[in-house]
Amino acid sequence: MITMLLSGIGMGVVFDGYRVVSDELRISRLWIPIFDLLYWIAATLVVFQVLSASNEGEVRAYVFIGLLLGIGCYYWLFSKITMQLVHVLIRTVRAVIKFMIRAFDLLIIRPLLLLYRIGKLLFAFLRAFAIFLFKIVVQLVRPFWLLAAWMTKPIWKPLLRSWKRWVNPLITKWRIPERVTALRTGLNKLWQRWKNRKQEKKDD
Repeated sequence: MITMLLSGIGMGVVFDGYRVVSDELRISRLWIPIFDLLYWIAATLVVFQVLSASNEGEVRAYVFIGLLLGIGCYYWLFSKITMQLVHVLIRTVRAVIKFMIRAFDLLIIRPLLLLYRIGKLLFAFLRAFAIFLFKIVVQLVRPFWLLAAWMTKPIWKPLLRSWKRWVNPLITKWRIPERVTALRTGLNKLWQRWKNRKQEKKDD
């Protein structure tokens, strides 16, 4: 009898908690009958397990009386308190989750963004400095390069002429400029087709 009384109270606690959670989560009304059915199936199985453990599964009149008394006592004495406690628990869980998200943003996300921005600025500075140094080196080396080119002109100019004599017939034979132009035209046509299809999908 006491076991069934406690089972009835437990059923009331779980049902009120389920109602509060469904209201807080704003579950659609279409799902409520399904969840109610699942609750009663689970409650029946739990009560049967409790009855099997306490009374070897014998179903007597006092079993139903105990359940009804437990449910009635719960809704008379503890229902409002339970619902208030569940509301407080849900608000506490939400506050903890918001605090954790806020702490994660402040302690991890923002420092990483700051490091990324600092690294980006540093990289831009180093790149500009490297380009500046490269220009200076080019300006310093250019006179020596021109001098070396003038001094070695008797060597590389005949080689350049012979190279042109050997390469130009191959370029003419294989029609390399025409093939490059045809390839470029084909790629442009494919690009235009892809852009047109993308625009047609956007319009649809």
